[in-house]
Amino acid sequence: MPRYLITGSYTAEGTKGLLVEGGSGRKAVIEKALQGLGGKLEAMYYAYGDTDVVVIADVPDAVSGIALSLAANASGTVNVKTTPLITVEEIDKACKKSIAFRPAGAAGV
Repeated sequence: MPRYLITGSYTAEGTKGLLVEGGSGRKAVIEKALQGLGGKLEAMYYAYGDTDVVVIADVPDAVSGIALSLAANASGTVNVKTTPLITVEEIDKACKKSIAFRPAGAAGV
């Protein structure tokens, strides 16, 4: 199952909600949302600075990952960024692929 790194920055409204629900309350909501998509929460951490929350989640497919991101961002309480995580084995397979590619401006067809 594809794995994603999801980072979020709370808006003022989202921070107010976090103060009411606490971290455990938000974790339960995220777990339920992921389960509804057929996914699973791998890890969740809070931070401070530019990023307030970090989630690593298994999500069945890109469409489900996008749906989760859209729902979170549409709430207006958090700004979410979703990054697909690529395994070492997937990189190894990609390195073995032969691609016909000509850089822009290089001679040839």
